[in-house]
Amino acid sequence: MTPERCRTVYTTLEAAYGPQGWWPAQTPFEVMVGAVLTQNTAWTNVERALARLSGRIPLTAEAILALDEPDLADALRPSGYFNIKARRLRSFCRGFIAGGGLAGLGALETGELRRYLLGIAGVGPETADDMLLYAFARPVFVVDAYTRRVFTRLGLLCGDEGYEAIRAAFETALGPDVPLFNAYHALIVRHGKEVCRKQPRCDACCLRGGCPSAEIRQSVREKR
Repeated sequence: MTPERCRTVYTTLEAAYGPQGWWPAQTPFEVMVGAVLTQNTAWTNVERALARLSGRIPLTAEAILALDEPDLADALRPSGYFNIKARRLRSFCRGFIAGGGLAGLGALETGELRRYLLGIAGVGPETADDMLLYAFARPVFVVDAYTRRVFTRLGLLCGDEGYEAIRAAFETALGPDVPLFNAYHALIVRHGKEVCRKQPRCDACCLRGGCPSAEIRQSVREKR
C-alpha cells in the first residue's frame, strides 16, 4: 500500500461523501461506552441504547456500576447481545476507574494506554483503537470489516492480513495524523455500508475506476 494510493482513495471518498462528523458523542467517556456497545451492531442501535441508558442514569462509570446488571442489560437492549454487553461495559467501567479515569488514562503514552485497554475483558483491538482515536485523540488507525473488504477489493490488501498488520500499513502510509485517521475511518464505514457491501454496488462506486474487483465484475457481466 503506497502512501500515494492510500491518500488517493481518501481524497476520492472525501469528494464523494464530504465530512462525516464522526464520532458522534458529547464526552470522551460516551465515546468509550459507544465503542463497547457498537460491537456486532449498527450505530443507530447504539444511539438508541445510549439514549435509554442516559435517560435512566448519569453517563458515568460510577453510575453504570451502581446500576444492577439486569437493569443495565435492559437499558442496553437496543444494542443487541445486551447481556454480554452489560458485562463488558461493567468490566470496562471498572478498568476505567482503576486506571484513574480520563485524566489517569490520558496521561499514559499511547502504546501503554493501548496495552491497558486491551487488558480489560471485552475490549479487543478495534474497540481499543476506537477509544484511542476518538476519545483520546491518539494517532491510531481503526481497522474494521469495512476496511478489510474495501481495500482487499481495491487490491491494496491480500485479505488475509491480521489486524495489526493492516493497522501498521495504514499508519506507515499516512503518517501520524489524528484528523486524517478520524475522517478516513468514517468515510470507509460510510462507503462500506452504502456501496462496497457484501454484494457491492460497483456501478455507484466512486472508486470503481481503479478497482480490480469492479473490473472483474464488469467483465463477467459483459460476457453474459
